[in-house]
Amino acid sequence: MSELTHFDASGNARMVDITEKAETHRVAEVRGEVVMAPATLKLIQEGGMAKGDVLGVARVAGIMAAKGTPNLIPMAHPIMITGVNIDFKIVPPERVEIRGIVKTGGKTGVEMEALTAVSLAALTIYDMCKAVDKGMMIQNIRLVSKSGGKSGDFIREGEQQWEK
Repeated sequence: MSELTHFDASGNARMVDITEKAETHRVAEVRGEVVMAPATLKLIQEGGMAKGDVLGVARVAGIMAAKGTPNLIPMAHPIMITGVNIDFKIVPPERVEIRGIVKTGGKTGVEMEALTAVSLAALTIYDMCKAVDKGMMIQNIRLVSKSGGKSGDFIREGEQQWEK
């Protein structure tokens, strides 16, 4: 395993210097899920939540979150994101799965942006549905794959192909 890069030789936090790194095409895919009561999922599907289109708002929240990651994660670099896709899969009787894919052509990866996007999409689902279901659970947020950069590609073993 590599050394932690966000600490200097004295153990102080630092932002990694990416000045000399090459620009490469970078992509990260993250997935997570929100588990809820079946009646809550039905309300989402039918557009019955008082706050409106739950998944539409969660999609926009995820995109905004990816773009705002350096404002939330102290050592994340502000980078030019070239694409963000947030997708949802309804899995009856009680689950919404979330997939976020973030892309850039830059000097550092977009894993944090994709993780932040999926996390905020899940939090938005929770926020919009909490009036009817406080027992919802946000879970299993994980990096599924990443490509580009010096460290190369990563693919999590055992992940199923995303099918809507």
